[in-house]
Amino acid sequence: MNIFECTSSYWVKYSKYEYKQNYIAPKSSAKPRIFNPLDSAEAMILSALNVGMLAMKRTDESELQQAVFDFVHEYGLLGFMTALPATTHFLDYKTVFLPKNHHIKSETISTQDYIDIFFPFKKPDFRKDERTAQWNISNDRDLMALAMTFADKPLALNMCVGRDYSEPYDWLVRQFKDWAFTFSGAFLYYNDYENLDTLSLDLYRQGVAAFGGIAPTYHIELTDKKPSVVWDFHSLLLAIQTMFSFMLTDDKKPLRLCKHCTKVFKAGHVNSAFCSPDCKNKHNVYKSRGKTSN
Repeated sequence: MNIFECTSSYWVKYSKYEYKQNYIAPKSSAKPRIFNPLDSAEAMILSALNVGMLAMKRTDESELQQAVFDFVHEYGLLGFMTALPATTHFLDYKTVFLPKNHHIKSETISTQDYIDIFFPFKKPDFRKDERTAQWNISNDRDLMALAMTFADKPLALNMCVGRDYSEPYDWLVRQFKDWAFTFSGAFLYYNDYENLDTLSLDLYRQGVAAFGGIAPTYHIELTDKKPSVVWDFHSLLLAIQTMFSFMLTDDKKPLRLCKHCTKVFKAGHVNSAFCSPDCKNKHNVYKSRGKTSN
């Protein structure tokens, strides 16, 4: 049974992005495109994990920045604005409540201050009173088209896929790094289990146990043949995190770490140790040379 057979996961990516004052933002001339990221979920998760592996290795900053840009151009921004709060309907309230996360330390923040984090360059035409929140997009045809597409979604999600929405570059790097840390901790725990002492094993357990976040919501729809659970992913971040969790805990253990280049890859079988024949050949050459030199 595929529990994610039905999802409400459409997302928006723009044709061009730019690095701007430690933010990544769509260019003013960029055009939006709606797509379903779960159509290529495995490739997306591998890409996110490998960006995180580069960050863990303390890779040259220009290489890391390019990797982050490549991911964003392929899949869009992560949607921190809707991913972090306790509810995606936070615009209905004066205060945003934030579960524990690595990006905002405070448990609460005013709704306006929270919005300002993600709109540092051009403030949205946003008005809020005691009962309602309104976002005026009458002068932007692209945003009006997106609003029609996401009419049944929370207003915050509509703002999150807008052209003026931006995300801090450091937050993106940290998120990719967190995912990679979780994967590498779980992989090394089982791969090196017999050679690790009790303290090391406990550290791996604690590190992986810290992984978590807001759970996706869902609703029931009466489809053609039977009622179906439809999952609502209101951010790309939540879609990646959920799918990654299931890949990580898959009995077949499809996620592996290449023994040669330390790239994360999907294994064809449980004993796969290399991401490609080339890496296997290089590893064997280096190993042979090492024996000869000894």
